[in-house]
Amino acid sequence: MKRIILIIGVAGITLIAGCAAHSSKPVIDPAGVDMAQYEVDVAECEQIATQVEQKAGERAAGGALVGGLIGAIVGGSDSAVKGAGVGAVSGGARGTADTQREKAKVVKNCLRNRGYKILN
Repeated sequence: MKRIILIIGVAGITLIAGCAAHSSKPVIDPAGVDMAQYEVDVAECEQIATQVEQKAGERAAGGALVGGLIGAIVGGSDSAVKGAGVGAVSGGARGTADTQREKAKVVKNCLRNRGYKILN
């Protein structure tokens, strides 16, 4: 059983790392765009997007609570601990994905407000 928890943990960390590496740089219509200025604007907008609250920790805590309660109801204290671990990993991964989507949205809105035509 420890092996299963380890596998789930490694998969969760891999998912979180993959989401963190995701770039929030949108696709724009390059017609009439000074690409050097665009790169500066993207960097500034990405910096602004770092203000998005990190939701991974909140989701991990909530997932651990729900997983622990389900494990306790179904199979006792050992199952509660295992359920909390699985819930924390999946909740953390979901929170990280939500945070990345929100950051991408902030970058797109920032660039739109600076006059760029966002295509995606």
